[in-house]
Amino acid sequence: MGLRFRPVDTSFFDLLTRSARHLVDGAELLAEMLSDTADRADVAQRMRQAEHTADETTHELIRKVNSTFVTPFDREDIYALGSGLDDVMDSMDEAVDLILLYEVKTLPADLSTQVEVLQRCAELTAAAMPNLRGMQSLEEYWIEVNRLENAGDKNHRRIIAHLFSGEFKTIEVLKLKDVAESLEEAIDGFEKVANIVEQIAVKES
Repeated sequence: MGLRFRPVDTSFFDLLTRSARHLVDGAELLAEMLSDTADRADVAQRMRQAEHTADETTHELIRKVNSTFVTPFDREDIYALGSGLDDVMDSMDEAVDLILLYEVKTLPADLSTQVEVLQRCAELTAAAMPNLRGMQSLEEYWIEVNRLENAGDKNHRRIIAHLFSGEFKTIEVLKLKDVAESLEEAIDGFEKVANIVEQIAVKES
């Protein structure tokens, strides 16, 4: 294989890393939202600001791609990665917003388990983004995120079964199911990001 020219500009990797760090912040806010003592209106406000900041980073990344002649890897993959990271933040923001808007009083413990999965996925993703620069130490990342996504799927099924067990009132079932679906979407989003990283690594190997 011939040598590939790689631009010196590292800002793409910096922006992707910043986007992933926003997800760590979002997952922390989501965990705070599930606390019994949380000021939920305050947490939701901070999540909205975090989501807005994440959007700004995504827009900055897109502008950078559009204004750069040679990108470190396929621009379509950069778009996909940036969009995937942004989608995860949107799903976490949605979960927080639903808890506030629905005035959910009691949250099943299994939801906290899902948020723990999200926090771990966020940490792994933030740690992996800088490694795109050298395409090193990435395989363990996408394998572990896929494992976590499978665990999240199983936990999601348990949550839904619990909601339909008769323990909850119908209106609470509907509210909590929406929250659970948003968490599931966020976990699925992390897997999509990991899959994109794997595809990039394979192309660049």
